[in-house]
Amino acid sequence: MLSGWKLTVSKWFLIPQRYVLGIMGFLAILNAYSMRVSLSIAITEMVRSSNSSSDNKYEDYCKVGNSNSSDNNAVTNPDILYDWDETTQGLILSAFYWGYLITHLPGGILASKFGGKYTLGLGILSTGIFTTITPWVVITTNGDWRWVVALRVVEGLGEGTTYPALNTMLAQWVPLKERSKIGSLVYAGGQMGTIVCNLISGHLITATENWASVFYLFGGLGIAWFICFQLLCYSDPKQHPFISDEEREYLEEELRSVSETSLSIPWKAIVTSIPLWALIAAQIGHDWGFYTMVTDLPKYMKEVLRFEVAKNGLWNSIPYGAMWIVSMSSGWICDWAINNNLMTVTKARKFFTCFAAVGPAIFIMAASYAECRTTVAVWMFTIAMGFMGTFYCGMKVNALDLSPNFAGIIMAITNGIGAVAGIVTPYLTGALTGDHTLSEWRTVFWISFGIFTSTSIVYWLFGSGEEQWWNDPNKNAPCASMEKVKPDDNEAVEKDRKAVHL
Repeated sequence: MLSGWKLTVSKWFLIPQRYVLGIMGFLAILNAYSMRVSLSIAITEMVRSSNSSSDNKYEDYCKVGNSNSSDNNAVTNPDILYDWDETTQGLILSAFYWGYLITHLPGGILASKFGGKYTLGLGILSTGIFTTITPWVVITTNGDWRWVVALRVVEGLGEGTTYPALNTMLAQWVPLKERSKIGSLVYAGGQMGTIVCNLISGHLITATENWASVFYLFGGLGIAWFICFQLLCYSDPKQHPFISDEEREYLEEELRSVSETSLSIPWKAIVTSIPLWALIAAQIGHDWGFYTMVTDLPKYMKEVLRFEVAKNGLWNSIPYGAMWIVSMSSGWICDWAINNNLMTVTKARKFFTCFAAVGPAIFIMAASYAECRTTVAVWMFTIAMGFMGTFYCGMKVNALDLSPNFAGIIMAITNGIGAVAGIVTPYLTGALTGDHTLSEWRTVFWISFGIFTSTSIVYWLFGSGEEQWWNDPNKNAPCASMEKVKPDDNEAVEKDRKAVHL
């Protein structure tokens, strides 16, 4: 009776359950980023306009049409506009990553021990709830930046479990042959979330003349995702009640390197692994450039290029559209190259990772030298972010290569350390761009150029796509395969040793 019911329910799903997980994982990242990025657009309309330009420096500013006024806010109600200077805005924008950094490792440990379903789901749910109440907190405290910072830290605490938990689930569900394309699909949710948030936010704020609507919308969508995810997805194939027998058997065969029992975490081997530190370097490089764009590009387009909020959201979304297209196509290309033996896993990961660093480094700088030619600047940013799309089939799935059993832990370490860039870049950008000038922003982009380049060199030299011995220390320890030599065999061993020297 139960098996018949299971068979009936499984027929409702037209695609395999691992693809259902891939789609829901994509939507998880989409929601996570839309809630994270919503403040980056909204804050441009939460702050009272200030005229920091002076006549002797005007050549370092861009005009708004025929006027040099910076008062192009869509929100005009003075009761919901606040006096936050550039440094304070940078502090508010970076606060999310304080909490985000803290829960990465605990999230990875919990997901490895108990499964990723609830670790991931509850993290997104909490972020959705706190995003929804953001307007209430800001208005009730009359824009006290300390309360806003505290709220963003709590939001970061919830979302910090997202990547480690999701990576743990992918390790249980995704075979090597499909790792690049499913991984790229899931992680490309970051670009799509940024696109959706930017496209909708600008028009929504313009239509409502209130920045609060952005937080209500995206916080509510995060809560709705949690309900659907809990009904559809499970931590591993064995727990899933509706998976077909064919898919379960296929995954059992393809994922034999994933342990069925909980393993003790080999901390010493992990923290002394050179490929892991190379992966951390690549993560820092990517995150520095990506968070600079995600957090501060709306401000650049508002303060320097002088876009109104609706146009800001539209033009700011175009680069992420290019990144999403490239990330999806490069995932298929990467899997095709590996499966057809055109590249080893290691070479593929290195090539696509470095491609995603050098290209953005060059074209972000080119955008800054485009100065007030807005169309050229947007195209340069678009090309830069398009290059960055190959990052996902490069190093982002590399944790699954190094250790399927500890993929959540590795993601927690790499993404957690990378999140430091999210703390530093908004605050540093705010501190460096107090006058909103082109030359100040060019300094910000030169810093990104240097970090992109140096970290990609480290990954190219020391990165790896091979499974590490510590993935299962009980089976693969360096000394595990060395049998103890019997006394009677000493002479034969000595002959073999001499033969090798000869």
